[in-house]
Amino acid sequence: MKQAEIKKLSVSELQEQLADTKKSYADLKMAHAVSPLDNPIQLRNVRRSVARIATELTKREIQ
Repeated sequence: MKQAEIKKLSVSELQEQLADTKKSYADLKMAHAVSPLDNPIQLRNVRRSVARIATELTKREIQ
């Protein structure tokens, strides 16, 4: 998910998206542990999406 897309979402949508993305990351990690993924870079991309969403939520809490 791109930063521009994240900025357009509301706080509740961000929290929902964060939960979904974290679950997706956990599922990918488990699948990768059992058998290697075809594209292991997916893990990095999902992890960075989690960080982007969490950063935006923190930024909005501060304001």
